[in-house]
Amino acid sequence: MEEGRLILCDTNILIEIYRNNASIISEVGKIGELNVALSVISAGELLYGAMNRKELASIRKDLAKVSLLKIDSQVCEIFLQLMAEYSLSHHLDVPDGLIAATAIRNDVELFTLNKKHFQFIQGLRLYSL
Repeated sequence: MEEGRLILCDTNILIEIYRNNASIISEVGKIGELNVALSVISAGELLYGAMNRKELASIRKDLAKVSLLKIDSQVCEIFLQLMAEYSLSHHLDVPDGLIAATAIRNDVELFTLNKKHFQFIQGLRLYSL
């Protein structure tokens, strides 16, 4: 993958890495550690899911290795537009809406295993294996 081309990974991608899913690990290897980005929402979800202090410390160490894309005022505006557009029609939930808004705002592809949660969002580019 070209240097500097960030790919925003959904929370489920990192969970699969922690589960030692070989195909996901291989794909993230192709993307390259320097090109992996996470939304602060995904980072928070990972921290929330830690089972103990050791796992929490491991997650924090891993988070330090990736680019964290923050929520700024533009992400907030896009998020509100997405929620108004898709919450009733497609049941877009808040974390997915924020992750999608982060990808759109930063003009990056979203790598997710839950394409059905995102495929209807105009302007969002999904990463293909």
